[in-house]
Amino acid sequence: MGNFFLDNQDIQFLFNTMDLKALARIQELDAENGDADYVPIDDEDTVDNYRRVLEIAGQVAGETIAPNAEQVDEEGNQLNDNGTVTLHPLVQQNLDRMTQADLMGFTLPRKYGGLNCPNLIYTMATEIVSRADGSFMNMFGLQGIAETVNAFASQEIKDEVLPRFAHGEVTGAMVLTEPDAGSDLQAVRLRAYQDEKGNWYLNGVKRFITNGCGEILLTLARSEPEISDGRGLSLFISERSEKVRVRHLEHKLGIHGSPTCELVFEDTPARLIGERQRGLITYVLALMNGARVGIAAQSLGIAEAAYRLARIYAHTRQQFGVPIERLPAVAEMVTDMQVAIEAARALTYETSRICDHENNNLRILEWSKSLDKDEEKQRKQQSRVYKRINGMMTPMSKYYASEMACWVANTAIQVLGGSGYMKDYAAERYLRDSRITTIYEGTSQLQVVAAVRGVTSGAFENYVAEHERAQYEDPLLDELKQKLVEARKRILEAVQFVKSKPTSYLDLSGRRLVDSAITVIVGHLFLGQARASERKARVARRYIESQLAVLRMNCEQIHAGDTSPLEEYELLAGPVPSND
Repeated sequence: MGNFFLDNQDIQFLFNTMDLKALARIQELDAENGDADYVPIDDEDTVDNYRRVLEIAGQVAGETIAPNAEQVDEEGNQLNDNGTVTLHPLVQQNLDRMTQADLMGFTLPRKYGGLNCPNLIYTMATEIVSRADGSFMNMFGLQGIAETVNAFASQEIKDEVLPRFAHGEVTGAMVLTEPDAGSDLQAVRLRAYQDEKGNWYLNGVKRFITNGCGEILLTLARSEPEISDGRGLSLFISERSEKVRVRHLEHKLGIHGSPTCELVFEDTPARLIGERQRGLITYVLALMNGARVGIAAQSLGIAEAAYRLARIYAHTRQQFGVPIERLPAVAEMVTDMQVAIEAARALTYETSRICDHENNNLRILEWSKSLDKDEEKQRKQQSRVYKRINGMMTPMSKYYASEMACWVANTAIQVLGGSGYMKDYAAERYLRDSRITTIYEGTSQLQVVAAVRGVTSGAFENYVAEHERAQYEDPLLDELKQKLVEARKRILEAVQFVKSKPTSYLDLSGRRLVDSAITVIVGHLFLGQARASERKARVARRYIESQLAVLRMNCEQIHAGDTSPLEEYELLAGPVPSND
């Protein structure tokens, strides 16, 4: 099936035009290399290594993971009587191949056997893998668990666990959700207690745990029973054993190759990660931020696969004497699929870039011994800026990319018509696999709640201001920039109107504000890309002109002040249907 990195022109374009040397420079500053066999000699060598890593990931995705995807989807994994799970042989083959390619310690320091790649490169790899099989990303894409251990665990735990991750000896799981604690993780009740010697143990049930059969479990548990909110939660690491068993494998709409488990902990030995009471407030929030960018990348990969299927079908399928791509309705669908993917990719990759600079800046502040006072002051200021931008961009990326993936996968079925509805084509699998992306790691609605804070508190305005200072010699690009400037003003007027209303109106208007802000942000990103590509100038025009019409509609709806979904809910929603 080819190489899924080398055959993607847009990923290649972004790899070549984003400032990866600047990213490599800060990524390698004070890097923990240990006695690694390979350490890059300069920025150019580092970026060249990134390219080689992505080529290897693209090869494994195209030659191994993609050909296995259909059979894995049909057959799934197996729950055993003893509470363990046997992965599908082809899932295990995928894992083995990724391990052989040294891709299972993607972002870990070299001293543990990792590749020390920035999250931007990891995001690219995650998209590539997800295009091959969206469900396998939930194995490959859980490397954030190892990152969390590296960031917050004791040196003893890091030295013990991280080499096993990097060498592909173990996979992990984020064990957060419970039957009564889904979106509201403050309601977690799984109990953590200590014996007289200070050893920790876990008791309780967790539900909807992706790869819950993994060997390393990072578990959110209530260590302070007298504190009922998030301050009573701590994060623990435990190993798969007879003291934790899979009680149930979920029967899901999609991502069948990824085992989703209900786990029962019965006096399971565990060790504390970091400090007590910071499990949710500090560690899980950091873990979920990385995971949300990962889901955005997963969404991109699934959408890319769906688009390619639709594009080929529209080109080869003849109706009325012409390929159906010549029919205006189909041409518009295919065009807008591609533009939407490139828009989500621009937003997600930019978010990953900012995440890398924030994380590396914090790492240097904490560990570097060579900072003078001026540099320390500057980096602290940068950290505050990065944190505000990331607090907005991360949920934006997850929200926009996942909603885009569902739309693209659904549209692909429409392009294929009756054939798309049949299992003869993978279109129906892409739709099933895409649907979870708007739900797990925080629903789209929760992402909007998180992102709208940045839109209304100045982060959006400050981020866009830098792009508005850009000068374009091309009259088309300059005209489009001015339209984005006016659109930003329109959004801020809508924000002021929302602030004049009760707080509930912000929640009601949140999606429209976030959608509008995304339009302006992505529009500027496209204009920046257009400096290096005439085609991107046309992509920018199509995206900006089409989406500004939607932005105007959203702002008009906000100014209408309609609160009927809240004030007239019972009337408009109707009576609660009977279960009889």
